[in-house]
Amino acid sequence: MSLLVPLYVHPAEDPGSWHRLITAARDTWAVVVNPADGPGTAPDPAYVAAAAALRAGGARVLGYVDSAYGRRPDAEVVADVARHRDWYAADGCFLDRVTSGAAELPACRRLVRAVRRLGASPVVLNPGVHPAPGYSRAADLVVTFEGHWSTYVSAFTRPEWTVRRPPERFCHLVYGVPPALVPLAVRTALSRGAAVTGPVTGDLPNPWAGLTPALLH
Repeated sequence: MSLLVPLYVHPAEDPGSWHRLITAARDTWAVVVNPADGPGTAPDPAYVAAAAALRAGGARVLGYVDSAYGRRPDAEVVADVARHRDWYAADGCFLDRVTSGAAELPACRRLVRAVRRLGASPVVLNPGVHPAPGYSRAADLVVTFEGHWSTYVSAFTRPEWTVRRPPERFCHLVYGVPPALVPLAVRTALSRGAAVTGPVTGDLPNPWAGLTPALLH
């Protein structure tokens, strides 16, 4: 089991969850930090300390950056990745709301090359759905499902091309999981070809405000 852990709550607001995450840092695939829907306009000392503690504990730190489905200029996205690196010493980046279509793939590849030139590694793309096949070769990890547990159970479909890719290249982020079914959510992701997952019990508008119970099992 590999866990990608987005924790979108300020360390001062929920220090207990951050402490548990830091204690279990070595058991994560990576941790996504998101001070202000991105790096913010200035370094946040609480996040600076949390990111340092995560790295010291053995976690890889990814800076959250919103690409707005390709609507944000590349220069803005790259600048956010650079701020995460400079302020929080982020190892890589979590590019949220990326495109998924074949026509937009060349632009996404250019963006990934640009952030890699900054030294960002790993690079995670989150279209939230299965994208055109080339996206899985552009990044280290692609989130091919982000949604509610009920949708995951009833409406998930897996394209044939994903069977030919290593499961370590795919991640499913499922929210609204009943606490007792978190282990089942992990097993379900594995059975559906995603070796990385991060089921949470929270719901919209911010399901990622709580720590995944899977980390504590």
